[in-house]
Amino acid sequence: MRLTSFTDYTLRTLLHLGTNPGRLVTIQEIADLHSISKNHLMKVVNELARNGVIETVRGRNGGFRLAHAPKDINIGAIVRMSESDFYMAECFDPGGTPCGLVTACGLKGVLGSATAAFLAELDRHTLATLLPEPAPREMSVVMQQRKTA
Repeated sequence: MRLTSFTDYTLRTLLHLGTNPGRLVTIQEIADLHSISKNHLMKVVNELARNGVIETVRGRNGGFRLAHAPKDINIGAIVRMSESDFYMAECFDPGGTPCGLVTACGLKGVLGSATAAFLAELDRHTLATLLPEPAPREMSVVMQQRKTA
């Protein structure tokens, strides 16, 4: 299975937003970071905003940020949103060419199960599970107050 570049850019955008909480990010910033087209990223950002995954802020100091906590953004749902279809073979496409082997072929069932397993694995993860763990804080030193006599 291969995800489209649109889905790849969607996931990269969300990962970048997740690692930069609390600040507005620009399309140019992500385009420069990943060496990808601003035009493609504009489509990604528009789709994410249209689906309520991110919120956009217009203006000179504008940008976009996550609309939800990373723990509330399901990766399976994002992939389903960004992929146009999951036709593993032409027999999955209702508008495709009919297959002469349809009555004697078990491939469609196997590929259907594989796709379902793939999506089920993605459903087990949120954006939070894909982000690096925050660096542990230095242990705080407990200050003891001296008793005065």
